[in-house]
Amino acid sequence: MKRKRLLALVLAAVMAGSLATGCGSSGSDGKEGSGGSSSGGTGKVYYLNFKPEQADQWVELAKTYTDETGVQVDVQTAASGTYESQLKSEMAKDEAPTLFQVNGPVGLATWKDYCYDLAGSDVYKDVQSDDYVLKDGDQVLGIAYVIETYGLIYNKALLNDYFDADWSTVKSIDDLNNFEALKTVAEEIQAHKDDLGVEGAFTSAGMDSSSDWRFKTHLANLPIYYEYKDRGITSTDAIEGTYLDNYKQIWDLYINNATCEPSMISSKTGDDATSEFALGEAVFYQNGTWAYNDIKDNEVADDDLGMLPIYIGVDGEEEQGLCTGSENYWCVNKNASEEDIQATLDFLKWVVESDEGRDMLANQMGFVTPFTTFADYLPSNPLVQANEEYTEAGKIPVSWNFTTMPSENWKNNLGSALLEYAQGTGDWDGVVTAFVDGWATEYAAANE
Repeated sequence: MKRKRLLALVLAAVMAGSLATGCGSSGSDGKEGSGGSSSGGTGKVYYLNFKPEQADQWVELAKTYTDETGVQVDVQTAASGTYESQLKSEMAKDEAPTLFQVNGPVGLATWKDYCYDLAGSDVYKDVQSDDYVLKDGDQVLGIAYVIETYGLIYNKALLNDYFDADWSTVKSIDDLNNFEALKTVAEEIQAHKDDLGVEGAFTSAGMDSSSDWRFKTHLANLPIYYEYKDRGITSTDAIEGTYLDNYKQIWDLYINNATCEPSMISSKTGDDATSEFALGEAVFYQNGTWAYNDIKDNEVADDDLGMLPIYIGVDGEEEQGLCTGSENYWCVNKNASEEDIQATLDFLKWVVESDEGRDMLANQMGFVTPFTTFADYLPSNPLVQANEEYTEAGKIPVSWNFTTMPSENWKNNLGSALLEYAQGTGDWDGVVTAFVDGWATEYAAANE
């Protein structure tokens, strides 16, 4: 009799645990997982995150989800500039990421065979349009989770001090709308930096892996964008380099009017540049909306944060807007177990539909997302607002074409050439060779 009673108690405990786990898999809004089913707590999620600046926030969000549902969510973040190599390493392991990302069509070409079809998922149903997805035929293999903008972040207070100075040539932000005006402003600030109490017009152009992507990728997007625009194309196996003289003059402007000498940029980091701007030591800082979290709560007030387009001296650039797009596409690993795939789909649904997920992405990470569920969750980010002002004024945004760059190796070789030129150990011809010849070589290698 005692044995029967003990067995009944054990069965009751198991059933109670099963019911608790099943209930725990629902999101905070009470909705079930993708397709009406849930992971039931049997699956787990492993997210290899691309963005180091949001590493801690993803860990916090994962913990919130685990506490709420009981589903294990592990987040690992690759160091800046190492995502592709770390993804290759992690995918070779038994416990491979269930959730990863690719940077656009070129990245998808590499990882397409690992991507689960998201066409029937809730996260795909929540996306605004197919403009924000990567498709292969009818298959949805990647979904953008953040729309970002970059340009020249500037300190309004310092720039107004410049406008008001009796030695300044440019007197209004409205007149700062082309390269020649930018060059005049930067060089005059540099010449009178003591008068303004700054160390330089621009922050340091650090060329270590935490910073060089700003120039070998984001800045390099400008000459690519204008060449594509002229040729009426969206990708090419052979870049012509039509606007490399423009690339040179903006790079020269950066390195010769900065907080440090060009010979020092190899030792400068992304943190250095952020600190220089956040502490009011520089007027201009090339970066994007994602940098707001690192800048805020320092010397520069939110009201003093603005963003200019990156002008490189192209005809008609007065009508240019900010660089806007995405290189951040979620992909689910189709080689994971069915339980882990479902757990990952449930997690993504919760991220874009729950109050906790939406608050974290919009208000803590500062993301503008392409999901219909975020109407009431727009980030209070002055850099995002700057982009909205350009859009409302009818300025033409610069699309993100660096997702068509042929390889990470092409970017690295270009970065090395830019550094050698800045340090005086190489000439601009080396940059041209890395840009044009390197493009053809890397594109051919990637398609073999």
